[in-house]
Amino acid sequence: MRVGLLGGTFDPVHNAHLAMARAALEALKLDRVRWLPTGNPGYRKPPVASAADRVAMLKLALANEPRYEVDERELRAGASGYTVDTLKALRRELAGDELYLLIGADQFAKFDSWRDPEEVKRLAELAVFQRPQIDIDASGARVVPMKALEISASDIRARAARGEDLSALVPAAVANYIESRRLYS
Repeated sequence: MRVGLLGGTFDPVHNAHLAMARAALEALKLDRVRWLPTGNPGYRKPPVASAADRVAMLKLALANEPRYEVDERELRAGASGYTVDTLKALRRELAGDELYLLIGADQFAKFDSWRDPEEVKRLAELAVFQRPQIDIDASGARVVPMKALEISASDIRARAARGEDLSALVPAAVANYIESRRLYS
């Protein structure tokens, strides 16, 4: 099987994330995409929404696509949150599968600063999505063609805090969840 691995805080999951997954399914001929919400590692700013809320929003957004699955391993107590550690575990579990690490150009631009980037590349093929205002030299990675969408989770959180309509930015079920739970207000 060909498996795409899409990690992030998904705080909240939004339409650009979904477009990335669809583009990867098509361009890389993937059988499935495994979504990996990150926990609260010490090397980055923590998510605003709780892990439970972020997973609930992911499940709502992915409900109608049988090729998508949520993998909560990075949310478990004791998880390092480092991609290399997650890939090592996945490589053991999915020994015969082709793994594609799906990352945005913003993350690819700082890939050399990741923990053990050479091991990451050994464990999974890198597949990079273009992001607005970021030029990439994707040597050593496959570029997944797609129109870059100007959607950011920080903008969505700010709009939610102001009580603005989110329907053009997130799936309807996610917008309803954010509103009903008063997330980000």
